[in-house]
Amino acid sequence: MNVLMLVQSPVAGDSRVLREAATLTAEGHAVHIVGRDVPDGFDPGDGVTVESVTRSRGMRPPGTPRGAALASSTGPKAVVRRAGRWLLLPEHRERTERRWRDDAARLLAGRPAHDVVHAHDYNTLALGADLARQWSARLVYDSHELWFDRGLPGRPTPLARWRGRRAETGLARQARVVLTVSEGIATRLRGRGLPDVRVVRNTFPLADHEPPELPDTPAGFAYAGRIGPGRDLEAVVGAAARLPSLRTVVAGPADPGYRLDTTGVEVLPPMSLPAVDTLYQEVGVAVVTLTDTCLNHRLALPNKLFHAVRAGVPVVAANLPELHSFVLRYGLGRLYTPGDASSLATAVEAVASDYTGYVEAVRKARQELAWEHDSRVLVDAYATLGTA
Repeated sequence: MNVLMLVQSPVAGDSRVLREAATLTAEGHAVHIVGRDVPDGFDPGDGVTVESVTRSRGMRPPGTPRGAALASSTGPKAVVRRAGRWLLLPEHRERTERRWRDDAARLLAGRPAHDVVHAHDYNTLALGADLARQWSARLVYDSHELWFDRGLPGRPTPLARWRGRRAETGLARQARVVLTVSEGIATRLRGRGLPDVRVVRNTFPLADHEPPELPDTPAGFAYAGRIGPGRDLEAVVGAAARLPSLRTVVAGPADPGYRLDTTGVEVLPPMSLPAVDTLYQEVGVAVVTLTDTCLNHRLALPNKLFHAVRAGVPVVAANLPELHSFVLRYGLGRLYTPGDASSLATAVEAVASDYTGYVEAVRKARQELAWEHDSRVLVDAYATLGTA
């Protein structure tokens, strides 16, 4: 089948989208991705084609490069600027996402029909449903997050969230299959009356990624991911101060305007997936941090959890419901109380005290917590699309 994937995230950095596309092409499907911010010369993989629709750069001050973290600013002007951003951000976010949908619709106007439209996240779902109707195609909704239960910067918008959930449910009911990332989110979506919801976790392929032998004790701990609000990075910095003998590393793209005192922490730029493997193996412990500020976080199973498993290293993860049951079920590491730097430091010390035991538990879990397992769920879901 010819598959059109729609995604508003930067395609080159969205490992879930690229893994799914690679899996489908390996099964004989043709996959075309319409995303955003695709670098010149980017290769999405054998058999996959990609186009980019540029989205606005957001509410950055003029001259701010993408991904740069701004230094803390003070004074009346800074206070007014932050207050204005807080008030206007929800409307700006909606305008930005709507503009991408409009531009993508223009790009695809008059194109040959696809057999399947695969909409990644709610901000592409309306366009995906429209295209599926125009082409008499099957619609797949891939919910990476519990969209209207995310913790977002900006003023609260309870009415818009309520309306959004209703709109999402109505559109998602048009999908032949709904995919999501955790059983907790799947349960919520099924509770809204969506009949076929399947869990495709954010695992990583093992293939040739056999982890090296690790030392008996870790050298430190690392966070690899987006540097911004909601990631509980303040607790990571606080833990670093309590564990001066260990390396503390934070690596990833920084949200503009996000202010974090990184004293005692090594801050590294965004890394490729293999480079993150190496970083995790060098320091020995991966931290999977989230704030306990929204239902989406409580039901999340982030990429970085499964990336640590692929790298063969234990984790210290936020004690949130979905992470709690998952980490303890497989013995992948220890939990800490979100927002509590002392708790995080204690959890790192606990992993270090039985390091070889946790490393062995991760190794035993790798085969089950791998893309080779989850990809079959995706393949089976697509097999159902061709039956009617």
